[in-house]
Amino acid sequence: MILAAFLFFLAQNFDLRGTLLPATQASVSLHGSTSPFNSSTLAGPDGRFRFKKLEPGTYTLIVFVPGRGELRKTIEVTSAVSSSKGRIEIAVRLDDAKFAPDRSSVVTMRELAIPDSARNEFRRAMEKLESRDVEAAIEHLNRAVELAPQFVAAWNHLGTIAYQTRRYTDAETFFRRSLEADPNAYEPLVNLGGVLVTLGRFEEAWTCNLHATLQKPTDALAHSQMGMTYAGLNRPDLAEKYLLEAIRLDPAHFSHPQLLLAEIYAGRGQRIKAANALEDFLRHHPGYSGESRLREAISKLRGSPGT
Repeated sequence: MILAAFLFFLAQNFDLRGTLLPATQASVSLHGSTSPFNSSTLAGPDGRFRFKKLEPGTYTLIVFVPGRGELRKTIEVTSAVSSSKGRIEIAVRLDDAKFAPDRSSVVTMRELAIPDSARNEFRRAMEKLESRDVEAAIEHLNRAVELAPQFVAAWNHLGTIAYQTRRYTDAETFFRRSLEADPNAYEPLVNLGGVLVTLGRFEEAWTCNLHATLQKPTDALAHSQMGMTYAGLNRPDLAEKYLLEAIRLDPAHFSHPQLLLAEIYAGRGQRIKAANALEDFLRHHPGYSGESRLREAISKLRGSPGT
């Protein structure tokens, strides 16, 4: 038993097992929120699905139910939420209020014109991302856009990888190329908004993130980025509104909206609200590396008068 536990610690791989509630057949995908990764599976009639050999990290779980739409949820894969054998059990409640409408039946002429050769390169790229061979994935995606310059998803994935590897200028270029191919595409729009926030270009980010929240009002990422944008523009009241909505949609979201919200409250002298936001953050992020620092901050905030 001791040897098995030690080997598991070295391997640091986890087995994620989930159940959709109510039980529903669906397509389920898992994307790396902060590092390149992609994997897909199916949930059976019992609503159960599984992802094996996951590395520690933060992931975005996407559930797609045909005719109903798409739901997103942040999943943290760490030893803090796993069993001693590395198993993580989650239940995903399919709340209609958090579903984005199903638009899969809408196929543009640009998509129809993508040749099979480019689609095959894209498929190989996704396979390489599942095995975390990022360089090979980039090579396949580059070939995909060479064969089909209008390939929105391929440009978007190139941008996502660039962003996650901190090549922000490249990420901006790729997301803009994706939007040139389809100005109505959502993923490169919200992702471009994120790059612009990171680069501190808040006026430009405002346009992208506002359109993203209007286009997909159930996406926590769009609301969180809009909150960051308003904070960057020194509009804390509006920042609070969007950050609270992001938390309502996905309280464990990888952008950590509670931390910025706590900063806003503390800046107003609303110490109890700031402490509550930090406690909510820790409740949804067990094992957070900075927990002791946040606990100390909470203690100080609760020791001072405020609302």
